[in-house]
Amino acid sequence: MEVQVDILEFQVPVENNKTLFVWDIQPSLTEADIYNCLHSIFSSFGPLYLVKVCPNAPLSPTGFYGLIKFYSAAQASKAQRHTDGHSLFQSFPLKVRLSSKQMPHFLSDGSRPLSHARCLELANHCLGFTGWTSDIITLKELTNKEEEEEQEGGVRRRLRFGCLLQLCFPHHRQTTRGVAVVEDTFTCTGPEVLIQKRCKLQRLVREKALVQAFATVLLILLGDGKVMVEVKQTSDRFQPDQTEGVLQVHELSWTDCPPEDEDEEWDLTVS
Repeated sequence: MEVQVDILEFQVPVENNKTLFVWDIQPSLTEADIYNCLHSIFSSFGPLYLVKVCPNAPLSPTGFYGLIKFYSAAQASKAQRHTDGHSLFQSFPLKVRLSSKQMPHFLSDGSRPLSHARCLELANHCLGFTGWTSDIITLKELTNKEEEEEQEGGVRRRLRFGCLLQLCFPHHRQTTRGVAVVEDTFTCTGPEVLIQKRCKLQRLVREKALVQAFATVLLILLGDGKVMVEVKQTSDRFQPDQTEGVLQVHELSWTDCPPEDEDEEWDLTVS
């Protein structure tokens, strides 16, 4: 018997075959109740990246439609087959279809890693809370004190931190690493401001290093419900003993980072 295999990556899913549209949702429930119903039903098929509920377009019948985004194409397909034409949480049958919307060129040519919170959510869902561990190998301040500049109202400072982190999957005997450097330039008006900035940057650089590590991981879902873990073999993946000077890459500014829970905007208008 052929075993079904599906591969999940720790990237934002943008493919049409991972996206479902749900139509003909009656206005008998609130948006919040509809969201809870959709999430409860579709999450039973697999982990979800996004659930969104929107009112129909002005010229359409009163009601709502939903957008469901899976990490797995196979799970999205199964969910579509098992829910299309069923009433589920209302008295009238729902239409559930895989997305046929043309993907923007800039999205089809690239990939975006999941946020820190999404990485934890997906890893815990597929592997359990004890299925993986992370350990900080190096976390240090890389600030150049010569960059400080006296100005009216305080000192203009630039803080930079680097982190090297190891991610382990003990049940699968797989290990990978992630590295990140973050920085921020700000006016320091007192020691409490400096302490707060240091704490924020230290937390952020740990999270970014973990995201970089998860970006090298593949979750292989087998048809019998088992999950295997593999690590991508890429040309830029460094070995465990290659740590010298590794904190030179993946640099970003604290001010360039979006809020952790912020999702991308979607044009969800359906006519």
